[in-house]
Amino acid sequence: MPKLWKILGLLLAVTLLAGCGSLSPLPTVIPTSTLPATATPFQPAPPTATAAVPTTVPTPTLAPTPVYPGYGPNSFPAEINPLTGLAPQDPNLLNRRPIIIKVQNLPRYDRPQYGLSLADLVFEYYTEEGSTRFAALYYGQDATQVMPIRSARHHDIHLIRAYKAVFLFGYADPRVYERLISAEFYQRLLLESDRAYPALTRFGPSNFLMANTAEVQAVCARNGIDNSRQNLDGMRFELAAPGGGTPATQVDVHFSAAIYNRWTYDAASGRYQRASDTQNAADAASEVYAPLTDALTGAPIAADNVVILFVPHEDREPNPEVEMPEAVLLGQGPAWIARDGQIFPVTWTRPSESSILTLVDASGQPFPFKPGQTWIEVLTASSKHEASGSAVRFTFWREW
Repeated sequence: MPKLWKILGLLLAVTLLAGCGSLSPLPTVIPTSTLPATATPFQPAPPTATAAVPTTVPTPTLAPTPVYPGYGPNSFPAEINPLTGLAPQDPNLLNRRPIIIKVQNLPRYDRPQYGLSLADLVFEYYTEEGSTRFAALYYGQDATQVMPIRSARHHDIHLIRAYKAVFLFGYADPRVYERLISAEFYQRLLLESDRAYPALTRFGPSNFLMANTAEVQAVCARNGIDNSRQNLDGMRFELAAPGGGTPATQVDVHFSAAIYNRWTYDAASGRYQRASDTQNAADAASEVYAPLTDALTGAPIAADNVVILFVPHEDREPNPEVEMPEAVLLGQGPAWIARDGQIFPVTWTRPSESSILTLVDASGQPFPFKPGQTWIEVLTASSKHEASGSAVRFTFWREW
């Protein structure tokens, strides 16, 4: 019997040792980094005695958020429009001169005008007898219909020289016309004629004189007009508004009882939308406005920047009963720029005939425009400026 117990004990020990040799150690848990969310969430494999092959989870490639670096007032990249701070859809359009077109504002029944929403810059200035006209500048994009086109004024000479532009207009007073054709830019003047066709044609039952800016390059080439790219340095563009502004969600510009307009800031688009006069009004209390749209695109007339200039005016008509003012846009003077729901006092400067319009701050540094379209209201140096809360009003004051 003792021998039998010894044999049983030996068999039990061998069995235990064999069982211990087959046990696997518990896996060590290694922390993993958090993986980015994917369309199919990563599912970790269940723990097993055998190590699992790791699953490769593709990490989505995210496009970097565009950062607007700011441009100007000089050394603009070749693909950036120096008049808007933006890259046009067709960069080849920048390899030409700007185009300035004279567009009427009265009579009211000829509104809405065609093509104004596609201009890079629009200047509005006083002509005579309470009226204003627009000088619309096209560079970074074309407009197939711009109208109604009307006659030139003395002030246009400053803009043609500043922006080295091709100028499309519907004739002029003999004294204005003489200055135009005697200037160094006379070859870049396009009036209705075989020479200007099809850049200038007639349209519709009202027989409006109409421009197609897309045809201007061909017209220039056919007539031997120098249409090469020009130096348009002078404007600074930054996406963020600087400090020092005051709220301005409404900007009114009153030229006369017949012509007044209102720019209302639309926070959703970040732009100022224009409303124009619908009746004569002697004062602010009797003004009535209606939104202005573009008859070509159907879009509201809106601007990323609204600039108000106080510019000395000279009357070139010796007869006191007749007006022929010229806004002498040369030198410098007070100005304001509204952008991003704020308004900033600045100084306009144009030191020479070949300089474009520049805005500078109190330290003399270029003040940044918001990238996009700019409307410029040209008032006299004696005009009035007043503010009430976030509503700002400018009133034209006749100097002659």
